[in-house]
Amino acid sequence: MSNKVHILIIEDEKSICNFIKAALQVQDYRISIAHTASEGLSIITSRCPDLVLLDLGLPDMDGSEIIRKVREWSSLPVIVISARTQEREKVQVLDLGADDYITKPFGSSELLARIRTALRHNNQLVTPNGGPSSCYKVGDLCIDFARRIVTLAGEEIHLTAVEYKLVSLLAKNAGRVVTHDAIMTQVWGPYVEEDNRILRVNMANIRRKIEKNPAEPQYIFTEIGIGYRMAEETN
Repeated sequence: MSNKVHILIIEDEKSICNFIKAALQVQDYRISIAHTASEGLSIITSRCPDLVLLDLGLPDMDGSEIIRKVREWSSLPVIVISARTQEREKVQVLDLGADDYITKPFGSSELLARIRTALRHNNQLVTPNGGPSSCYKVGDLCIDFARRIVTLAGEEIHLTAVEYKLVSLLAKNAGRVVTHDAIMTQVWGPYVEEDNRILRVNMANIRRKIEKNPAEPQYIFTEIGIGYRMAEETN
């Protein structure tokens, strides 16, 4: 699996796009770019980015509508980058669910620091004592959310981006059943086809990679007709 964090830039000004892209490439992020809201929403639902950098003044839709639509189904980190400086406008988009707000013009150091913070908050698990954790471990399986690495008995397991999203979603809900619909929506977006064949195929591939005997799983259990459940963490 590629460990690169995938960041989507939704911005119609090419000069700003190029500036942000250059800053992110130095840090080895994987980048997608959209110049319209509709293109950005399409990428969000099809390519599953890890974070969105969002301009509000887009040609086809106000960026706040993107936040509203995304928050109907996802906790995907969204950082607004805008020339709007009015306090009420900042409060409005933060209330809609944006994770942060950066006012143009801005420097690359500030941008990268805000990205790191948003990603760190999104990757945190809550431990039984209420504190944050960035790892999931049960048996020989370990998921390091901060580094986006899955290991089995100390050996790294190579997962696709979608497979990693599936595993991390289940791990963050370890011990609880996550329904087919919830998984499909969280991973592929609200407009995915109702047929969950794509989920079954990806889950079969994951089991071949992490289970000694996929027919008798140790880590990911099937709740027939309902969904999947990840084994609870070992203390």
